[in-house]
Amino acid sequence: MIRAVVAGAAGRMGKRLVALLHESPEFKVTGAFERPGHPQVGQDAGAVAGVGSLGVAILDGPDAALHGAQVVLDFTAPAAAVQNLAAASRAGVAMVIGTTGIGEADLARFPEFCRRIPCVRSPSMSVAVNAVFASLAPLARTLGDAYDVEIIEAHHHFKKDAPSGTAERMAEIVAHALGRDLKAVGVYGRHGMVGERGPKEIGVHAVRAGDIVGEHTVLFGGIGERVEVTVRSQSRDSYVQGALRAARWVVGKPAGLYDMRDVLGLK
Repeated sequence: MIRAVVAGAAGRMGKRLVALLHESPEFKVTGAFERPGHPQVGQDAGAVAGVGSLGVAILDGPDAALHGAQVVLDFTAPAAAVQNLAAASRAGVAMVIGTTGIGEADLARFPEFCRRIPCVRSPSMSVAVNAVFASLAPLARTLGDAYDVEIIEAHHHFKKDAPSGTAERMAEIVAHALGRDLKAVGVYGRHGMVGERGPKEIGVHAVRAGDIVGEHTVLFGGIGERVEVTVRSQSRDSYVQGALRAARWVVGKPAGLYDMRDVLGLK
């Protein structure tokens, strides 16, 4: 069995990671941790996740939790994910990062950390979303400049970053396929007398409401017709199952930075 550690084990995603890792015959939860001072530090990770005692206490940081592990799975916060990757690199433990909102300066440090370990990092761990990623470039090139592009994403009201990492990646893929610079043509929401839509704009819009797990739509609007590609996540388990798939794949791989295209054979 693969010895797995969960970062942010008391969080919404962390608890589902603990639960589904425990349910899988391929994994054993050997460690769990939270930020120092978290109220559930010291409690059993399985009990916190609602699957019964696992004999694995939630520790107040990664170093001790990573001892003897093969992979650590992280859906935490941007600053924490970077610190956890540094700790995994020191410990020689493979990593899967589903955390979004990580800034460009921190992302630039990832190759340095991944000289010692393999790491899968993706803006979305959903297998369906990654399949859509693969379909967007040929679709955009086929439709071409005659079709306006708008991307709409919706998430629960707890989500801190906007737009989502998935929506950003969708915009990047479409922009590249159409030969556009996203920094020049990206429009993030509209308000007021903005004038007619520019012919090469790529609109990106974020909705935050209730307990929406995640919805993403890429709309190609032409004259007389439109094409919409939509992915709706009905449960956080779709992201967790993708992360488990990545964890199975990454253990034993050469050191380096990978993404879900590697995991799914889409490159």
